[in-house]
Amino acid sequence: MIAADTSSLVAYFNGRSGVDAERLASALAAGDLVLPPIVLTEILSDPVSSTAIEEQMRQLPTLEIHDGYWIRAGHARRIVLRKGFKARVGDALIAQSCIDHDVALITRDRDFRHFVAHCGLKLA
Repeated sequence: MIAADTSSLVAYFNGRSGVDAERLASALAAGDLVLPPIVLTEILSDPVSSTAIEEQMRQLPTLEIHDGYWIRAGHARRIVLRKGFKARVGDALIAQSCIDHDVALITRDRDFRHFVAHCGLKLA
C-alpha cells in the first residue's frame, strides 16, 4: 500500500513527468494506491477536474480515520509550526492519515519534509 498527495495526482493526470508520477503509475497498475480522505476531497473539489478522473478517484480505497485522528493531526501540525516551518492544515491531515496507517506518501510538495523530520511521516 502506498498513498498519494494531491500534488502528485494532479501532475500525473496532467501528463507531467517525474519520479512521483512514475511511482504513482506503478502503484495504480499494481492496485496498491490508497488515498488519504482529504486528498479525495481536494481532487473532487477541483472545478476543472474531469468526470473520468473523478470516477477513477472514487474507485480507489481511502485510508480509514481512526479514533483520535483529529487530535493527533493537530499535535503534528503544532510540532511543525513550533519548529518555525510551514504546515498547512490539509498537509497535516494527509500526513497524519499516512502516519496512522504506516503508509508512505508519494508527493512533489516539499512541505511534507517537515512532517518526515519531526512527526514520523514516510515518503515514497
